[in-house]
Amino acid sequence: MMRTLFIVLLSLILFLSLNSCARRVVVRQPANVTVVKTLPRNYKVVRINGKRYYTWNGKRYRKTRNGYVIVNI
Repeated sequence: MMRTLFIVLLSLILFLSLNSCARRVVVRQPANVTVVKTLPRNYKVVRINGKRYYTWNGKRYRKTRNGYVIVNI
C-alpha cells in the first residue's frame, strides 16, 4: 500500500513538472511600413545581391503582394 502511494505521488510530481514548463514567446512587430500601390513614373531598377529593387528620389522599394514597400538597405 505504501509503495503504491509512493509510486503514484512520484508519477504525479513528474507529470506536473514535465507539463508545466513556461515558455516566453517574443513576437517582434515590424517597424512602420509604408506601402505604395504604384511606383513613381521615373523609377530605376537596381539589383543588389541578386535581388531586384526599384529606386526613385533616394528611396528604394521592394515589390510585395500588396504593392511596393520602402526598404532600407
